[in-house]
Amino acid sequence: MKTMSNFRPMRRIKQQVPHDECINILTTAKRGVLSVISDNGYPYAVPVNFFYDTNDGHIFIHGAKEGHKIDAIRKSPKVCFTVWNDGEKKDGDWAYYVTSVVVFGTAELIADEQLTARQTRNIGLKYYPTTAEVDAVMQRSIARVQLIAVSIDQMTGKLVHEK
Repeated sequence: MKTMSNFRPMRRIKQQVPHDECINILTTAKRGVLSVISDNGYPYAVPVNFFYDTNDGHIFIHGAKEGHKIDAIRKSPKVCFTVWNDGEKKDGDWAYYVTSVVVFGTAELIADEQLTARQTRNIGLKYYPTTAEVDAVMQRSIARVQLIAVSIDQMTGKLVHEK
């Protein structure tokens, strides 16, 4: 992860969670929201399945080879990616404690077929119940997949008590 000084510091610094907690949430969260700069400067945020690769520090997202998010990434690779955990309640409290992670990064459309197959398979293994199901879907659809790799430029995590 690059550290860039042109990002704002977190305002509620007492709620900031450590880097390791951010990585844990990126690794375990099931859904995320990818935000891109869309047509006419409007933001476009879309829920996505994803895989965070702890070995190389990239977030991998798959999708079709064409469409709104792909067009936006081609115009501007700057993205924001947000995930959050399910939260937890403490004894005697009705409100959840939820941790979110916000990533500012740079998206790259991956052309390498081997990398696309490997990371798309990792995404599938995160969501499908069996390897056989992942392999079957991969066989049918890998040729139509566009892999997106998000390199992390800035990442912050925040614990919020929803009360």
